[in-house]
Amino acid sequence: MSSALNQHVLVLNRLWQAVNVCTARRALTLLFQGQAQVVANADDGSFHTFDFQQWRDVSASAPHEESVHGISFRIRVPKIILLFMYDRLPKKEVKFTRHNIFERDKNTCQYCDEVFDRKDLNLDHVIPRDRGGPTSWENIVCSCIACNTRKANRTPNEAGMRLARKPKRPKWRPFVQINFSLQKHDSWRHFIDLAYWNVELGEDLT
Repeated sequence: MSSALNQHVLVLNRLWQAVNVCTARRALTLLFQGQAQVVANADDGSFHTFDFQQWRDVSASAPHEESVHGISFRIRVPKIILLFMYDRLPKKEVKFTRHNIFERDKNTCQYCDEVFDRKDLNLDHVIPRDRGGPTSWENIVCSCIACNTRKANRTPNEAGMRLARKPKRPKWRPFVQINFSLQKHDSWRHFIDLAYWNVELGEDLT
């Protein structure tokens, strides 16, 4: 039972945005206190909410191996809970990292618009650094080796090349950084971004 109570539960704010992960013990406490509801996905892909009593009834009618025993009842460990009163998000920005530039550009060369393995992609300053081009979200793009070689130390216009899309600073998306297997947590994927964020890149970006 103790291991069941230590399982991870995804926490959503009242706007249905992922804000944290807590233990099943904490989730059931919030549920019992009326501060949260359980979120469960149905067979049709929709999500339904349950208060404590409703979740007790569901647990009784559909027993599950991941359950904990009370004095007079058995209750399933929820995978996701929804907070009633909390509507804030952690103040986060997407860090300016090599990994996140690849994520933003979807491993696609921004000049030929072809997808590559990351090992075959470079990060290119659209306006070269020696022309005053900054190392920023708005001036760094993924580039394949061939396009990077062709462009050389020129602007796209000078090289007769065009960007597939204008580089922009991405908006932060709710995410939870987790270091365990998510095989049991498929229901989370609707709510969270599973990317791992790395150290920020500085002017030494190459």
